[in-house]
This record gives sequence, structure tokens and C-alpha cells, in this order.
Amino acid sequence: MKKILLIVALLPLLSSCASKKKLTELQSKFAEMQASNEQTIAKAKSDLNDCEKQGTDLRSQLKSKDAELQGKINDLKSLQEEMAYLKKTNTNLLDRLSDLSVISKSGAESIKSSLEALNGQSRYIKDLNTSIQRKDSINLALVMNLKRSLSDVNDEDVQVEVKKGVVYISISDKLLFKSGSSLINSAAETVLGKVAKVVNDHKDLDILVEGHTDNVPISTECVQDNWDLSVKRATSVVRLLQTKFSVAPERMTAGGRSEFIPKEGNDKSTGRKVNRRTEIIVTPKLDQFFNLLAPQK
Repeated sequence: MKKILLIVALLPLLSSCASKKKLTELQSKFAEMQASNEQTIAKAKSDLNDCEKQGTDLRSQLKSKDAELQGKINDLKSLQEEMAYLKKTNTNLLDRLSDLSVISKSGAESIKSSLEALNGQSRYIKDLNTSIQRKDSINLALVMNLKRSLSDVNDEDVQVEVKKGVVYISISDKLLFKSGSSLINSAAETVLGKVAKVVNDHKDLDILVEGHTDNVPISTECVQDNWDLSVKRATSVVRLLQTKFSVAPERMTAGGRSEFIPKEGNDKSTGRKVNRRTEIIVTPKLDQFFNLLAPQK
């Protein structure tokens, strides 16, 4: 009988211990879930911030291109208004001459030639505006593709922008070369491969590669001066794009600018760091460009 009473007395204690153990396990699982949720939220916030930054950059570029395009549209509108005025004036003149009893054949031919010339200029302006809009659209698509492809590269090492109507890809020498060398680092080949993939998708564009240095003099057994270094670096990039990534050599030009086109002053190390770069400039084919500017017959 005493044993039975003892067991009855211990039951609440045993139940209490089991409940506490289960509570402890639940609290531990809750803490793990809470830590996991916090990590997930932090990553989501980081990804959202990256997306917002890219969105801000693209909106800024679109705004700049819209302003540039609007200026060109306004210029075109002014030219079209002037053309319309001249055509109207010449038409009125022709109407007045037709009322005369005698009109010289040479005068009529001259007026006809003037009208034909005006019509040709009108077509030229229209074609020029279409070409400008097409070029701007290609540049915007090119920039977006390059930024998407190079999104995992540090912004200080690679910058993509549109200047003077063409696309510039500026790559720091720290990423491409060792100090004073024109041999491309193996890690940089990945970046150049991504650039090559994008430019190979736009075969109607040419590529100009320019080497730039700071103003610190250099003279070694392999490099005579900064002119020599900038040219050799540009040639190394062009050669790699051709041999390893199949960029057509007839599309490319290599050139050195030495220290004479700095982006910042060379009086500080930060400025010299920015000035040491290689720029890949994607441009319209020159023969097509000059054909566009040629007078229409």
C-alpha cells in the first residue's frame, strides 16, 4: 500500500519534468527558426537594395538619354519647319511664274532643281533622325547587357557608360595587369570573356581599345616609357579578344594614349589609380558613319 502511495505522489513530478524538457526543445527549435528567418530577411533586404541601386542607375541613364533625344528632336523640328517654309516659298514663286505669259526654260529648270534638292534634304534629315534613334537604342541595350553580364564585378574595377554617343567600358589596370606589365592576369580573362560575348552579339559595331597610364615615368628592359606601356597593354587586350574569344580582328583597333588623357589629376595616388586604365570603346563602323553624313544625291 505504501508503494502505491509513493508512486502516486511521484507522478506529478515526472509529468512536470517531461513538460519542461518538451518546452525546452520547442524553445530551441523556435530560436533556430527565428535565426533562420532573420538571415532570410537580411539577404532579401540586401538583394532588394542591389536591385534598387541598379534601377536607379538605369533610370538616370534613361533620363539622360531622353533629354539628349529630346534636344535632337527639337533640332529636327526646327529644320523641318525651315524646310516647310522654304518649300512653301518656292511653291508660291513657281505659281506666280506660271501666271506669266513667258517663262524661260532655264528658269523653270532651275526652280525644279531647287525643289528636288529640298526634297532630297528633307529625306536626308528624316533618315538621319532614324539613324540617331536606332544608334541610341543600340547603345542603351548594349549598356544594359554589359552591366547585367558584369554585375558580379566591383564597380571600381569596371565602369560602363555612354559618352559622346558611344559606349565606354573602362577597366582598371589593377584588374588587368601587374604593375608595369602588359601581361593580362588570368582572373581578368573572365571579365574580358563577358565583354567579348556581348560585343560578339553586336557585329555591326567596331571596337577601339585604348591603353592609359598615369604620369609616373617608367623605363625597363621591356618597356621604354608610358607610351610604350599603354600601346602594349591595348595590344594585349585586342590579341586576347581575338585569339581566345573569337572577336573578329577587322573590327578592332588598338591604341595607346599614355598619360595624356587623364580622368583625374595625377598629383594624388587616388587620381593616378583612376588614370591607369584600359578603355574598350564600342563605336559604329566608320564607313557606315561617313556614308550617313555624306550629302544625298
